[in-house]
Amino acid sequence: MNISDLLAPDAVMAGLKVQGKKQLLQEVSARAAQITHIPERKIFETLNERERLGSTGVGQGIAIPHGRLADIKTIVGVFARLESAIDYDAVDKQPVDLVFMLLAPEGAGADHLKALARVSRLLRNQAACEKLRAATKAEALYAILTEPMAGTNSRAA
Repeated sequence: MNISDLLAPDAVMAGLKVQGKKQLLQEVSARAAQITHIPERKIFETLNERERLGSTGVGQGIAIPHGRLADIKTIVGVFARLESAIDYDAVDKQPVDLVFMLLAPEGAGADHLKALARVSRLLRNQAACEKLRAATKAEALYAILTEPMAGTNSRAA
């Protein structure tokens, strides 16, 4: 599974200005709604429900909010590089500035987990994160996110 299978070029947001976690989830929900044609409110509620179970802030300035929706056909991602890091209740208590949101069909158990693992592996790559934090345009972010990463096997997960 490649990132390009999960993320369309128009699903990348550069320099997103948000004040907090709720506003961030609203913004990525709005972008996901444009791509999936699923109501923004439904997406937001799904992401919010998942956050109530525990923060998707995985540490080192990264969050991977995710959820499952009955109305969606394939796994869809939205990536946002925030203009300024925000408090996200991350596991390491550090503010978040890189966000990769994933939505999966309700029945996509293994594929959903593979997508989460693939995104997590990409965002654990320190060099990739440095490039993402330095990029200012959505096109550049998309190119970084979808380029084959050194030391990662694009076929695995």
